Amino acid sequence: MSLLLILLPFGCVSVSQQIGPPAPKLLVVLVVDQMRTDYVERYGHHWTAGLRRLFDDGAWFKETAYPYRSTVTCAGHATISTGRLPSAHGMIQNCWWDRATAQLTTCTTDDTVTPIAYGDIAREQHSARTLRQLTIGDRLREQSGGTSTVVSLSIKPRSAITLAGQHGQSVVWLDATNTWATSTAFADAPVPAVGRYIDQHPIESDVDRVWTRLLPRDVYRHDDDGHGETPPQGWTRTFPHPMDVGSGADGPFFERWRASPLSDTYLTEMATALVDTFELGSREATDYIPLGLSATDLVGHQFGPDSHEVQDVLAHLDVSIGRFLAALDTRLGPDNYVVALSSNHGVAPIPERMLSEGADAGRFRRRKLRAALETHLKRQLGRERSISALTNGDLYFEPGVYAALRDQPAVLESTLDLIRTTPGVAHVYRSDKLNSRADAGDAMARAVKLSYFEERSGDLIIVLKPHWIAEGLATTHGSPYDYDTRVPLVLFGAGVSPGTYSTAATPADIAPTLAKLSGFSMPGTDGRVMGRRWSSVV
Repeated sequence: MSLLLILLPFGCVSVSQQIGPPAPKLLVVLVVDQMRTDYVERYGHHWTAGLRRLFDDGAWFKETAYPYRSTVTCAGHATISTGRLPSAHGMIQNCWWDRATAQLTTCTTDDTVTPIAYGDIAREQHSARTLRQLTIGDRLREQSGGTSTVVSLSIKPRSAITLAGQHGQSVVWLDATNTWATSTAFADAPVPAVGRYIDQHPIESDVDRVWTRLLPRDVYRHDDDGHGETPPQGWTRTFPHPMDVGSGADGPFFERWRASPLSDTYLTEMATALVDTFELGSREATDYIPLGLSATDLVGHQFGPDSHEVQDVLAHLDVSIGRFLAALDTRLGPDNYVVALSSNHGVAPIPERMLSEGADAGRFRRRKLRAALETHLKRQLGRERSISALTNGDLYFEPGVYAALRDQPAVLESTLDLIRTTPGVAHVYRSDKLNSRADAGDAMARAVKLSYFEERSGDLIIVLKPHWIAEGLATTHGSPYDYDTRVPLVLFGAGVSPGTYSTAATPADIAPTLAKLSGFSMPGTDGRVMGRRWSSVV
């Protein structure tokens, strides 16, 4: 007898001892990097294929948001795959200051592994060593006795790796050398099936392509030449965007290719091919294929959320996902797979655009604050250097400095005041006081606490005001505000009751819900099975 789980609206989970459909043969997780939830209503009425199918025929949780501060790629992907928050899985940022080695480290850097290239030389050393919780893929492999297959793809290593976990058989990303790669954390040599696909489909074959609008010009909202846009080298702020600007398949070509719909199309087509070659979904155990779709993030950073480019990359993604789902229907049948779609974070409006509309917005000058702090602490403590790093709001002191500041409360308070009065700063939190502030009802402190991991987080945590971002590209993310925390969440497939649901959810709910649907265990998650909390259809 098999357990039949049917996720139903109105807060019901029906479990029956009657014979029912088996667990899905394939779990698909689609993470659309930097997809704000409001994109669905602002731009989604022009989608007609895969995204439209997921939102119309799946369970769409409109009130989904991350509850923590550090809304960045590594944190979001790890939350989706583990069902835990950064305070538990440890992926607090894309990079942090490693106190043991006294240097910045990326979230997946691992100098104990060797890169494996599919083609030319790969240089980056990556693994999931720093991920402190098991993922969907890890649990499937563990509980199936190693018979489940895990294939994870992205152009970003931190996306492919944090979605896969420790034990993916084929975890593939695009190295900084513009070569597809993996590492000895996942394989001993290039995986033949992956290598064949890459050899037959070189990225360089797109060098003569031109990115043009997919939809009629008059359906795009806002201006094409938006205020504050910073396009990649070789492009202007308006369509069309040629891949080749006269120099062939050089480094800037790959930058443009990544920041175009072509990169997402490549990944969904590779995934379709690998479903066949790995025979995913054709065995007794449930298989798992997550995709980190990064074009929206790269486009959004450079053109902003109101741009024609963001609207168009989503229109192209709608088509690509449609083809992928159609292929799964043909190969597996629509009742044999489940899809979860979400995003790792949203994105802030371009500050200059907000300023033009009269809002309080701007760019936080990190280097200026760091220099001011060094001057202040040299005067107060007599030290030549007091700051190790200031990255993504985490301020790390040199060894012994924070202890010295705690021993001199007046100096510590003057240091905090210097930070508080810096343009763009809303809050500064002491790491040793986070618990008391959060427990006292400070909602912002709670969001900071959920992104805090003691051995990796800063001594002080700086939160900027709404619509203030770090200097750099046109715009970015990483804040605890709605435009960064609110993302779509859709479940689609066998056992999922379609509808639009208003109950609050978080992307940490994806892992335990997929586990429940598939009959394996994800113990101790911060997320919960969503079927138990679906309260209304709106």
